[in-house]
Amino acid sequence: MDLADIQTPADAQRVPDTTPQYLDHISVVVPVYNEALHIGEALRRIHAVPIAKEVIVVDDGSTDGTREFLHTLEKDPSSLLPDNGIRSTLKIIFHPKNQGKGAAIRSGVKYATGEVTVIQDADLEYDPRDYLKMLPPILEGDADVVYGSRFRGETQRIHYFWHALGNKALTLLSNALTDLNLTDMETCYKMFRTHIIQAIPIRCNRFGFEPEITAKIAKLRCRIYEVPISYHGRGYEEGKKITWKDGIRAVFTIFRFWLTDDLYDESTAGLRTLRMMEGAGSYNHWLFEQCKPYLGARVLEVGSGVGNISKYLLQKPFALLTDYSEHYVAELRNKFGHLKNIKTSVLDLLDEDSVQKLNSQLKIDTILSLNVLEHIKDDRTAIANMYRLLGRSGRIVLLVPSHQWLFSPMDSMLEHHRRYDKMDLRSKLEEAGFKITSARYLNWLGALGWFVNGRILRRKLVPSRQLRLFDFLIVLLRIEKFIDPPFGLSLLIVAEKR
Repeated sequence: MDLADIQTPADAQRVPDTTPQYLDHISVVVPVYNEALHIGEALRRIHAVPIAKEVIVVDDGSTDGTREFLHTLEKDPSSLLPDNGIRSTLKIIFHPKNQGKGAAIRSGVKYATGEVTVIQDADLEYDPRDYLKMLPPILEGDADVVYGSRFRGETQRIHYFWHALGNKALTLLSNALTDLNLTDMETCYKMFRTHIIQAIPIRCNRFGFEPEITAKIAKLRCRIYEVPISYHGRGYEEGKKITWKDGIRAVFTIFRFWLTDDLYDESTAGLRTLRMMEGAGSYNHWLFEQCKPYLGARVLEVGSGVGNISKYLLQKPFALLTDYSEHYVAELRNKFGHLKNIKTSVLDLLDEDSVQKLNSQLKIDTILSLNVLEHIKDDRTAIANMYRLLGRSGRIVLLVPSHQWLFSPMDSMLEHHRRYDKMDLRSKLEEAGFKITSARYLNWLGALGWFVNGRILRRKLVPSRQLRLFDFLIVLLRIEKFIDPPFGLSLLIVAEKR
């Protein structure tokens, strides 16, 4: 195919740019293999969507002329994609040989720079205008992932009964094992917050990408939305590539990633832990009960994350939920921002401007900091800034991982700079001006599990099934109400401002 064969209609010229002000651009990853008849029109339709975007095309070893077409387009994109008033860039990646859709997506998402990434097939079955339906749940802070469902009532071409039945059967099996209620797991329209899809290792090279990514985002406890989309399915004589054999492979893929915890690379261990702890309701409640007696009426929570502990602060007259990550603050705002007594803010304890911004008229009487200090390289400065944020006679309730002898590959993976002993942390707090009123170890059971997994087995991540078992056995920690254990996974220190 030659670029001269592609006609750009008049209505694809200049259109209003509807990109939200708080979104710079989205990334569109287009895996393509032997789509010479459709790739030009697919790219034109993507280009016409009135949102700033970068389009990342990955040619997966095409042999039908697609590759040559893309080489020509790479030299002169404007011949097919003229300036239409929308910011748009095009990047083309070439695989030397065919590896499969999953491999192409894996290559493409590495280059995504937009806040949001969507997967777009090049076969014209899906309409890029549906980006406008899929974006709002993410931009409004409700979702981490949005699936475009072909089975939720939009216009679609009537096609193969057995193919549709197979899709629904695979979705049912996937839902049973992931505990989701999707209507269309096999949809090719999946939109992600970019930092999430870039962090998940993609192992399947072919069409197994769909059940694999679904299993992983379910275990990650991502917030998933599903919106109706239009669908114009094509027949095998028109170039459709997926077959019944891929359906059989999908079944094995669903079971494979149900049984394994291959969820993250090293950059997302923290996110994995937050999402897993979101499901550990018994432990979160027990942990809060240990802190509750020391909390005043006006609480500032440092490092709120996704709100695992924040939800227990909702009855306070005033609570300020903070995190250094704007992503987490947006999620906190979406969850709790409708409550008049709850405020949210970005806070970096090593940034003087960030601290100063909050250090006026707050009258905070308690700072609650659970499993935060170990992540901060300069913990002395962080402690000093927490001292500044407290009102007169204010109190800090501080939970940190304990015992340096427990430091293991799991700590390194979670980006812990250290673990603490009582004397070490007491010294740093007193140096900042605090007076220690209570210090004790918590969670002897967790310390045993951490030692076995991290020090003996040298694991880098706590297995999710062990965490669920631990949450079930939390009743065993009630003994700590009567007897202070000589060791524990965590150290809880309470200190007052002099």
